[in-house]
Amino acid sequence: MTDMLYRTDPYRKSAFARVMALTPEGGIVPDASIFYAKGGGQPGDSGHIAWDGGGCDIAGAVKGVEDAIVLVPAEESPLPPPGAEIEMRLDWDRRHRFMRMHTALHLLSVVVPLPVTGGQIGAEKSRLDFVMPEVIFDRDFIQDRLTQLIAEDHAVTEEWITEAELDANPGLVKTLSVQPPRGAGHIRLVRIGTIDAPIDLQPCGGTHVRSTAEIGAVEVGKIENKGKSNRRISIILV
Repeated sequence: MTDMLYRTDPYRKSAFARVMALTPEGGIVPDASIFYAKGGGQPGDSGHIAWDGGGCDIAGAVKGVEDAIVLVPAEESPLPPPGAEIEMRLDWDRRHRFMRMHTALHLLSVVVPLPVTGGQIGAEKSRLDFVMPEVIFDRDFIQDRLTQLIAEDHAVTEEWITEAELDANPGLVKTLSVQPPRGAGHIRLVRIGTIDAPIDLQPCGGTHVRSTAEIGAVEVGKIENKGKSNRRISIILV
């Protein structure tokens, strides 16, 4: 099992870890990771690791077996030996854009309160797909409301509930295509706003900014037709 350092401190830019193993494909399995593993529409983080006598760029991170995280080195990179201590350094600018985007998409799901059929987070452009047989929200409305929620500077926090509590509150899950991971007995919720006056509350394992104002300016793209009942709404960091 890899200690997911990004979960307790998503703003941590560097840390030390020890290599537990190398995968047959050439991946590196550390005992702790500041690199987010690809999942839930959010890409895996990139950066650099260094060890005594070597170093390599990390192109991404993915989930391995039994809660392990696998760091994917850039092509033809040297690999640290198992047992080596490594220093991890995150491509922070890229990660921070993902954090801003991810929080912005949660707000988009508030502005457009319809079931989500898919989504993707990018450093420049992100999107959500909604069950929307007809266009019932125009772009100007979405832009104005999203801009307002960002400017209101709502706090972004987390809490944990049991799987049984989630089963008793199925409305917390907005996504139809991706369900929260189960098996550990508990589910992480990301809250925007206060407990008494929540703006949004939904299961999420990704990284987020501390408050909505940190998202910055966002431009809403056109509403695209992606099937009989699907509409895609994209956002761009300005």
